[in-house]
Amino acid sequence: MLKPLGHSSQRDAISYAAGLRISEAVCLKPSDIDSQRMVIRVEQGKGRRDRYVMLSPALLELLRTWWRVEKPCHWLFPGDIPGHHISTGAVRDACRSIRKVSGTRKPIAPHSLRHGFAVHLLESGTDVRTIQLLLGHRSLTTTARYLRIATSKVCSTASPLDLLPQPLSAESKAAAPQNL
Repeated sequence: MLKPLGHSSQRDAISYAAGLRISEAVCLKPSDIDSQRMVIRVEQGKGRRDRYVMLSPALLELLRTWWRVEKPCHWLFPGDIPGHHISTGAVRDACRSIRKVSGTRKPIAPHSLRHGFAVHLLESGTDVRTIQLLLGHRSLTTTARYLRIATSKVCSTASPLDLLPQPLSAESKAAAPQNL
């Protein structure tokens, strides 16, 4: 069972689990979560374009726990000002605080969660075109910037030549039945 966490944990989970830009995550409404179809509707993302992204069962459970505790009305992540969603600046501040508390020297930024989403999908075998659609990119060139592939991924990739049927050697041709 997932325990309820603070604002930043749910937003971060959404950014990583669905590949959302932080500006998209903070603007989500409870009605954008479609648990019947297991998708999240992103309204007016970058370029004023709507899209759907996947809703993982683990994220749905986390969001349901969040909703039961916080009971958000208009915005899934309300801000300090009534009627407004939390600001992207507040999210950046939360990431800085998390970095400080964790003691890591690596930068922790909201966008690194989106980047991790893309890289981990690629490493698990998702095709680049699907990743492009999930990220909401118009161009594969933009998606490629997210996907600086690790050397291990490049080295473990099979050549298309290796996937072709191997020609029979002279010895096996002689032993092969004539009716083949």
